[in-house]
Amino acid sequence: MAVSKDPVYKRARALGISPAYLGYAGSSNRALPKRRSKLSEYGMQQREKQKAKFIYGVSEKQFRGYYDKASRMKGQTGEQLIILCERRLDNVAFRSGLARTRREARQIVTHGHLLVNGKQVDIPSYLIEEGDVIEVREKSKSSTLFKTIKEVNAAFGVVEWLNSDIENLKVKVEKFPTREEIDIPVEERMIVEFYSK
Repeated sequence: MAVSKDPVYKRARALGISPAYLGYAGSSNRALPKRRSKLSEYGMQQREKQKAKFIYGVSEKQFRGYYDKASRMKGQTGEQLIILCERRLDNVAFRSGLARTRREARQIVTHGHLLVNGKQVDIPSYLIEEGDVIEVREKSKSSTLFKTIKEVNAAFGVVEWLNSDIENLKVKVEKFPTREEIDIPVEERMIVEFYSK
């Protein structure tokens, strides 16, 4: 489970974001200084896209798919794009406190530790719906990982759109988040401009 944090910090610094958005303790949400001072408009748009992809841990193909889906939804495309990313199962595991970092959340999902409405789901990109109940499967609850997560529960700032019961390792999706409830430092308007060219 030990993963080197160096690449994460290096990439975060290159993009000018704090590793705290990925769940690394001891990091503030203050943006790190960017290496390059002058970027073209295209460069700034691309940087915003890279930031979102890095934070959510998605590939270009997946992210483009979310954009295409968001463009067909009601409301502003950029906001819908970010909300779709928030609805990923690995993100919900992180936001709810079932995982300490986004990388750990992805691993928890791919290893089959989570149930969605009683069914095992091992796909990090699985999109949750309002009213869904996510819980740690019975066999996994006694593992050291989840015992530790229960112990450090107080450290998590669980989001309001999720009803987290960390003692029982269970989460209910009360509603979808609004853009105002999502704290990631990304200007989604620039991402829309990038893809709409």
